[in-house]
Amino acid sequence: MDAIAMMESKMTPESINKARIMAEQEILTIRLSQLREKLGKRQEDFLTFSQTSISRLENRKDIRISTLIEYLNDMGMGLEIKTYPKNDHCEINEEVLLKV
Repeated sequence: MDAIAMMESKMTPESINKARIMAEQEILTIRLSQLREKLGKRQEDFLTFSQTSISRLENRKDIRISTLIEYLNDMGMGLEIKTYPKNDHCEINEEVLLKV
């Protein structure tokens, strides 16, 4: 049994879900700063955000989609959101791609 499975075996389903959401939020913040760095942009290079705002945005655990779109747009990037049914009770049984 791997370490994650062992930890999850001692947790409630609600705790597992909460931990996964927190991990996904942390990964998003890391990826945002990595994307900026890969594009060769410094926090000071943004037109629509101050350096302090970029720092806060890249460390925020909960980002509004409109703010994320503006941040990515300032880097010349777009955003796609993929929706999918989480269970068999959903009326739509296919993935839907939203481009913003």
